[in-house]
Amino acid sequence: MTTHGDNDEDTLLEFPCDFPIKVIGRAAPDFDALVFGLVRAHAPDLGEGALRSRLSGGGRYQAVTVVVRATSRAQLDAIYRELTACERILMVL
Repeated sequence: MTTHGDNDEDTLLEFPCDFPIKVIGRAAPDFDALVFGLVRAHAPDLGEGALRSRLSGGGRYQAVTVVVRATSRAQLDAIYRELTACERILMVL
């Protein structure tokens, strides 16, 4: 396999591709907007329709799924780093 210099050879993904990212945190009125803003910083073409949100059965937690049009492994890594660094986010899948 040839090296392209951006570590995309380490993944089975072919770029560009649609890549879902699930983010879980405590339910709050602005949680969707928080996740959207953090992801959009690394995926500027992210549209409003790329986000789905769901409350847990008890309403204490919120799961937000964002579908990103990923262009590289480095982009996905940056998104995951940004999301996991946020203290309001409990888990990123």
